[in-house]
Amino acid sequence: MTPGILALIVLALTVIGYFLGRQRAVASSEQSKVKLHSLPGYYGQSVALFVAVPAFLLMAAWLFLQPLLIENQISAQIPDQAIPEGGARSLVMADVRRIADGLDLVAQRGGISEADLTRMRADFSNVRSRLADVGVAVGTDVSPAVFEAAKSYREIGKVGSLIRNIAVLVSALGFGFWAWRRINPAMRARNISETFIRVLLLGSSLVAILTTLGIVLSLLFETIHFFRIYPAQDFFFSETWNPQFRGGSTLGILPLLWGTFYVSLVALLLAVPIGLMIAIYLAEYSGRALRSFAKPAIEVLAGIPTIVYGLFALITVGPMLRDWIAQPLGIGNSSSSVLTAGLVMGIMLIPFVSSLSDDIINAVPQSLRDGSYGLGATQSETIKRVIMPAALPGVVGAVLLAASRAIGETMIVVMGAGASARLGLNPFEAMTTVTVKIVSQLTGDTEFASPETLVAFALGLTLFVFTLGLNILALYIVRKYREQYE
Repeated sequence: MTPGILALIVLALTVIGYFLGRQRAVASSEQSKVKLHSLPGYYGQSVALFVAVPAFLLMAAWLFLQPLLIENQISAQIPDQAIPEGGARSLVMADVRRIADGLDLVAQRGGISEADLTRMRADFSNVRSRLADVGVAVGTDVSPAVFEAAKSYREIGKVGSLIRNIAVLVSALGFGFWAWRRINPAMRARNISETFIRVLLLGSSLVAILTTLGIVLSLLFETIHFFRIYPAQDFFFSETWNPQFRGGSTLGILPLLWGTFYVSLVALLLAVPIGLMIAIYLAEYSGRALRSFAKPAIEVLAGIPTIVYGLFALITVGPMLRDWIAQPLGIGNSSSSVLTAGLVMGIMLIPFVSSLSDDIINAVPQSLRDGSYGLGATQSETIKRVIMPAALPGVVGAVLLAASRAIGETMIVVMGAGASARLGLNPFEAMTTVTVKIVSQLTGDTEFASPETLVAFALGLTLFVFTLGLNILALYIVRKYREQYE
C-alpha cells in the first residue's frame, strides 16, 4: 500500500469519524435529556481530529525516518572492498537504491517472481536485461555485494512499509474509537476544536521561520565541510576562479562578487531613475483612468519569466550592443557582456521599483501636500521638497529590495553576461555572478564530496548573507523613519 492510498484511507476514516461522533452526541443528548455543551458538529470534529492528526503525524515521521534508518543499516553491510577506488559510499548507495527500485518495477510487471528474487545470489546476468527493460541500467562492474545490498534494501523497505501501514491504521482506529467513546453532553468539544485551530495557526506561522532555519543550517553544514577541504582564506581573498574537478583548483570568490556587484549596479542605474519617475508621475500627475491602466501594464513586466528576458538579452540586446557600440569602438567582440545583462535586468526591475515607490508616495499624508500648497508652493516644488523627503525611507527600502532581487538573478546573467569569472571595468566584456557558478558547479556528473561541488554551498551561504543584510537594512530604514510622517 503506497503512502497516497494510506492517506486516502485515513481521510475516509476521518469523514466516518466525524459523522459517527456527531450522531453519538445527538443520541446521547436525546437519551439523557441533557443539552449539549457545544454544537453537534464540534463533537464530530473532535473525533475526526483524533482520527486524522495522530495518524498523519505518525505517517510523516515514519516516511522521514525509515529511509534514513534503512540506508544506515544497508550502508554498514556493504564491505569496503565493494567501494570503487577513489569513490564514495554515497555513490554506491545510490546504485543500491536504483537497483532496488528496478527490482520493484520488474516484480510489479511480473518479470521476476518473489521466489526468484529470494533465490538469487551473485549471478544475476539474467536480471540485468530485465532491469534494462524497465529503464534501469546496471553495469557489469556492479559487485555481488551491491546487488545483495539492493535486495536487502528492498526487503527491509517492504517490511517497514507494512509495519507503517498497520501502525497508522491502528492509530487512526484506536484514537478515533477512544474519542468516540468519551463523547457525552457535558464534553467541551468546542474547546478541543478551537485549541486545535490555534495550534494549527501557530504551526503555520512557524513554517517560514523553520524553512529559513533549515536553509541556513543545510548551507552552513556543507560550507563547514567545504572549508575543511579548501582553505577559507584562499576562498575569500583569491582573485582567480579556476575549478578543475581533477585537483589543483583555485576557487576564489572575488571575481564572482565583482561580477555580481557590477551587473547589479548597471541594472539599478537603469531601473531606479526610470522606476522613480514612473512612480512620481502615476502618483502625482496622472489621472485615475490612465493610472488604472498604466500601473497593471507596467507590473506585467514583473510576471514575465526570467528565461524570456534571457532570450531577449541573448538574441536582441547583446548583438545590438556588440554591432552598434562595442565593435565600432574596438572595446569588445562578444554579445555576452555586463551591459547586456545589466540593461535587461534593469528592465525587469523597473516594476519592482515603480510599484513599491508608487505605494509609498501615495501613503504620504494628504495634509503635507495641503500645507505645502497653502504656503504657495507649486506641485513640482511640493514633490521635491515635501513628498519625496517624506517618502525617502520607503523609496530607499524599495531600492534595496530591488537590489536583493538583482543579486539573486541567474537566467538573465547566464544568457546575457556569459560565464567568464574576471575582474575588470569594461562593461562590454563577459563576466559572471555567484548564482551562475552555483548552478554550474552543481551541474554534471561530478562527485558530490569534492571541493568543486561543495563550493556551491559556500557561494550560496555568502550570497544569502549579502541579500539578508540588504533586506535587514531596508526594513531598518523603513521602520526607523516611517513614523515621522504618519
